[in-house]
Amino acid sequence: MGSLAYREDPEEEKNSEFTWEVQANNRSYNNQFKEKVFLCWQRKKYKRNVIHTAKYNVFSFLPLNLYEQFHRMSNLYFLLIIILQGIPEISTLPWFTLFAPLVGLLTIRATRDLVDDIGRHRSDRNINNRPCQILMGKSFLWRKWKNLCVGDVVCLHKDSIVPADLVLLASTEPSSLCYVETADIDGETNLKFRQAPTITHHELTSIRKMASFQGKVVCEEPNSRMHHFVGCLEWKGKKYPLDSGNILLRGCKIRNTDTCYGLVIYAGFDTKIMKNCGKIHLKRTKIDHLMNRLVVLIFLSMVVISAVLTLGFRYKVREFKAKHHYVSAQHVRSEATQTFFIFWGFLVLLSVMVPMAMFILAEFIHLGNSIFINWDERMYYEPQDLPAKARSTSLNDLLGQVEYIFSDKTGTLTQNVMTFKKCCINGVIYGSEEEDTLLKEDPYLWNKFADGKLHFRNAELLQAVRANQDRRVREFWRVLAICHTVMVQEKNNQLLYQAASPDEEALVTAARNFGYVFLARTQNSITVMELGEERVYQVLAMMDFNSVRKRMSVLVRNPEGSIYLYTKGADTVIYERLQKKGLMERTTEEALASFAEQTLRTLCVACKEVDEDMYEEWRQRHQEASILLQNRAHALHQVYEEMEQNLQLLGATAIEDRLQDGVLDTIKCLKQGNIKVWVLTGDKQETAVNIGFACQLLSENMIILEEKEIVRILEVYWESNNSLQGGKKGHLKKQLPLQVKMALVINGEFLDQLLLSLRKEPRALVQNVSLDEEEPWQEPGEERADFLQARRLSLMWRVLGIQLWNTGLAPQDKGYKALESAEVRRERAFVELASRCQAVICCRVTPKQKALIVALVKKYQDVVTLAIGDGANDVSMIKTADIGVGLAGQEGMQAVQNSDYVLAQFCFLRRLLLVHGRWSYMRVCKFLRYFIYKTLASMMVQIWFAFYSGFTAQPLYEGWFLALFNLLYTTLPVLYIGLFEQDVSAERSLELPELYMAGQKDELFNYWVFLQAIAHGTATSLVNFFMTLWISRDSAGPVSFSDYQSFAVIVALSGLLSITMEIILITKYWTVLSVLAIFFSLGFYGVMTWLTQSIWLFKVSPKTFPFLYADLSVLSQPPILLVILLNVSLNTLPVLAFRIIYQALQKPGPKEEEEKTTSEEIITVEPIPHVLREARTRRSSYAFSHREGYADLITQGTILRRSPGVNSDMLVDHTRPPDELPSSMEDSSWYPRKMSFLGRNRRQHQGKVSSEDVQPASEEKLPKRQERSLSYEPWPYTPESLPPTKETPLSAEESQMTSSESQMLPSSQLSLKSQSAHLQEKTSLWKIRKLSWKNWPYTWQKEPGPPKEGTVPVSNSNLTALMETPPPTARGSSTSEQPVEVEPSPVERQPSPMEWLPGPSKGQTPPDLAGLPPSPEEQQ
Repeated sequence: MGSLAYREDPEEEKNSEFTWEVQANNRSYNNQFKEKVFLCWQRKKYKRNVIHTAKYNVFSFLPLNLYEQFHRMSNLYFLLIIILQGIPEISTLPWFTLFAPLVGLLTIRATRDLVDDIGRHRSDRNINNRPCQILMGKSFLWRKWKNLCVGDVVCLHKDSIVPADLVLLASTEPSSLCYVETADIDGETNLKFRQAPTITHHELTSIRKMASFQGKVVCEEPNSRMHHFVGCLEWKGKKYPLDSGNILLRGCKIRNTDTCYGLVIYAGFDTKIMKNCGKIHLKRTKIDHLMNRLVVLIFLSMVVISAVLTLGFRYKVREFKAKHHYVSAQHVRSEATQTFFIFWGFLVLLSVMVPMAMFILAEFIHLGNSIFINWDERMYYEPQDLPAKARSTSLNDLLGQVEYIFSDKTGTLTQNVMTFKKCCINGVIYGSEEEDTLLKEDPYLWNKFADGKLHFRNAELLQAVRANQDRRVREFWRVLAICHTVMVQEKNNQLLYQAASPDEEALVTAARNFGYVFLARTQNSITVMELGEERVYQVLAMMDFNSVRKRMSVLVRNPEGSIYLYTKGADTVIYERLQKKGLMERTTEEALASFAEQTLRTLCVACKEVDEDMYEEWRQRHQEASILLQNRAHALHQVYEEMEQNLQLLGATAIEDRLQDGVLDTIKCLKQGNIKVWVLTGDKQETAVNIGFACQLLSENMIILEEKEIVRILEVYWESNNSLQGGKKGHLKKQLPLQVKMALVINGEFLDQLLLSLRKEPRALVQNVSLDEEEPWQEPGEERADFLQARRLSLMWRVLGIQLWNTGLAPQDKGYKALESAEVRRERAFVELASRCQAVICCRVTPKQKALIVALVKKYQDVVTLAIGDGANDVSMIKTADIGVGLAGQEGMQAVQNSDYVLAQFCFLRRLLLVHGRWSYMRVCKFLRYFIYKTLASMMVQIWFAFYSGFTAQPLYEGWFLALFNLLYTTLPVLYIGLFEQDVSAERSLELPELYMAGQKDELFNYWVFLQAIAHGTATSLVNFFMTLWISRDSAGPVSFSDYQSFAVIVALSGLLSITMEIILITKYWTVLSVLAIFFSLGFYGVMTWLTQSIWLFKVSPKTFPFLYADLSVLSQPPILLVILLNVSLNTLPVLAFRIIYQALQKPGPKEEEEKTTSEEIITVEPIPHVLREARTRRSSYAFSHREGYADLITQGTILRRSPGVNSDMLVDHTRPPDELPSSMEDSSWYPRKMSFLGRNRRQHQGKVSSEDVQPASEEKLPKRQERSLSYEPWPYTPESLPPTKETPLSAEESQMTSSESQMLPSSQLSLKSQSAHLQEKTSLWKIRKLSWKNWPYTWQKEPGPPKEGTVPVSNSNLTALMETPPPTARGSSTSEQPVEVEPSPVERQPSPMEWLPGPSKGQTPPDLAGLPPSPEEQQ
């Protein structure tokens, strides 16, 4: 399939052009720009800030709605029949008899669409009329959002929503920082900061200066790239760079910032969030599409039948004229004319084969089932007083056919509440006590700083903390109170914490409640209240978290003068740096494994005391590294690495990212119903994967494929597809018996690179790099993957690639393959691979990418998709999917306004699909099948009668029977089936989710079911007509029924009773309503027949009511009743017998279907016999879950207000905020790769590593045992033959080298004792991760000894030196080493000039400006 490396396309170049010019405070300048629309017609280039998400307006509603409605073939069919009925020569019924119901049907549907659109208009109006302050002249005036234009300067306050895409000009925060919450855009609730350009921060210090500001922003054209922006500010003859760190996007919320000012660069539909909102699509169900095709099929059949009957008429006319030439004067028209009119007459007569009543009743059935959803008390959420709501009434049956669910994460699966759940201190696990203790008195009342929000209760731990005698307990809480980048504010005598991530806030809050209260921080100090004693620690260095280090450290000097290093981070990196590993460390590791099994987000806490001399030496190296101009980040990492050694483990924490109630059971139940759940989130990969494990979408026995693995599998598969011959299929399949489950974890940048052709607006300015390019510097121990690992991975790619080829991933027909472009084949292969995985998680995807993923699956899988979300970032996905479900969450109502169904909780989705969806689908299918049957059973006799009426298109039935048949005589029973029928109860539907598969496979209504209904109806009509005809042929006298009217009555009554018996047989859910429906239907027949055949109506109009007492005279004769009974029996008994026999012979379905589906989904790979496997440990991802913190801003003083007693004469490096790297850096293939989450190496507690285990070099120099393990031969060793190991303390160098190694045995060979001691766990055969030579899993351990012949001994000193030496990189240094500078030269730190801005003019609502310098309380 060729290389999957990123490529540019013309549209990208177009969107990347810097042709967007916006001048501040100059509307006339901005209005001069025009864009061509059509020919000579031009319009303003810059859009207003008005948005319209509604589908119709006053003028377009009628034509557009009618256009959409006549996309239904049934409506076009009825329109044609109405036109034909308007011609008197061929009309059998007045034209208005069909016209009135059609108008009613169109009105019902139009009203439904109108109500939905009015809701959208109301939402648009509320958004467009939101207030904001716009700079008009020399003051800020309150105006509406819709009055905002490009180039306006706006003033925003705390908790304001950003009305358009702005360049931040200044704020009241230090260095003009601005904190924003982007939950509505990317689902992340942790705060991010943006920073104004340094020039505007210093220059725009008053409203007067802002009013005279004439800067011009030149940037890229509006596009949908949420995390990317490139531009520059031109002012006073100089240019200043702008990037995404200077931009406030529409939909963000201002947090923890009193006032900020911005320049509008994109407004309305040009904003990035609106560029990501898809259009409203007309959603139709699969049954709708099928009925469209069936209507065409029926119509063509009617044309053929009418043509055949017309030929019969022509033959009869000729024969009649030949025999009765004396009446030729009666034939006014020619033979051809008569034939023409008879053809159309037959077409009108047979038009009842597509009854309009069926479509009208279907609308009432859809409406009724929607009302039942609204009334369901089981889907009512009492805490928010929110019932379920069906906003669309036409998609209910589609709810029973869903195969793919695309779900948001934040606020949809999770509550987004981080809870301190458990901790392990000094080897002792402390969990929260039972629920009943929570009702007792708050145990933290002794602490005046406690916030009362901590639900963690443990009396034993609290007693140990208050006793203050255990040093490790004291240091544990001290680390949590000191080692962080949390900012604190004091408001209403309460401490308010603001963290870079909710995880960090949860830990600091827990320490606060336990008496270790973080009070304040300055640039070089941090103040903590420890059990009532205030202590000030001098901060010597902050070593911040990032995705490579996976840890954070703070070097402090305590009040006593001692220097301590406090560290927290992922267990994988902390354990590698411990001084010793004894019983406590092993116990803590067991606790970590237990926490990870509970899908808690874990974190290790450690510390060490640092000698003064060691610190001085380290400080000099740190100072030298921090002023390097090249490779600064690399050098700093090495310096940090030196300090973060020989740590002492204190314990571990466990935080719960709480799922919504019932999410776990819901997903499990949906998976049993063969519904695949994909998670599409704007959040980070680590948190999404952690939630995947918590939801059990991911499991320990799954292979998790990430970007490089996917690319290589697809490439190898494509090569195999092009080279392998079809004849080898069976042979290869026999070699692949092992079953393995797979999951896919990808991000938005990878989707951009892979699915190039679907990207409407590709990312700009991304370097053209190969996915296989060498990565920048990584953590020591991860940088080298030796050739043995490469060989193993290569084998796996080829095996998986061949296997995917065997499963038919690609089109096999060469001709067909040639017709498809490379992009289409790539997309098809990717979707096929993803569809064969048990779970798919897409991270860091934009709203538009969410919609594209849904569109991909719809395009290539032809399945019913459902999207569920709660924020504005989910709107496009909800619009694109076949069914959109909005959660009435905390992120606003945008998702609800654009959804088809509204729920309060994700867990209600289970009942919506498995109960209401399955019932609706079953009811509609049974309704349609029965309606087709009853129509044919009663109306096909018209065709048989034509053979005996000279093909004259004369109706057999009484006109009133035809008119009332679908209106009264058969309506109630079929309506009951459509509204109330149940094959199993709601409880049983939830207990047996396998029953849901019938809808996915279209089992209840398809072409075969349609043909069965036709055959059944035809058989019934044949019996009723010909049995009656055969019996009446020789009858005479008083009991004779060979006359036209008597014959018509018997056939009509036989048909009515036969179809009534059929509905009695197929109804499974009997209630009083079902009995009443049948009773009233037959009652209506009796009453209406008595009226229409009465003598007084006959006298009024004999031509209109010709059947005088026809039914009474027929039914008064017992022999005729026996004929009717015979007809009904012949129609009912054979069908009943056939169904009983069929059910007796039918195999039990659900269990087998489930097993079959499961086996089809599992992908096989080649088994490798008896490979020694590394034990599995999955650690939850706390340390990977948050972005790099505010350490740089803190140490530089950028983020801090001036406080008394702190030296402020310090230089500040005004740099671009490091909070958000550009998307192209952060997620691209050449950015430092995140570690796989499948497994983390087990820690080595005993023994040393042989020098043989770390041989670089070639295959010939490998130890024989390694060769054997890597060549996949049977493992020859037993536990008894293993060399004994002895426990020895590890030196610093040895601990760095050996911390990840452990002796791994097949689980079958481990004793219970050894399993307990080493926490051996089963691992997946194909554990896909980036392995270094030092943590190769197939190593064999033994005591150190002389090197074998042919090997090169490696000393520990050489090894350490080797590990400390970084690998060379192609680019010299990582792109992420240094933040992008906003201003070339650093300037002196000073409080924000915006703090002294004057207030607004009189008569205006004052903006919340800080008129005075901050008080001492605020400074803290």
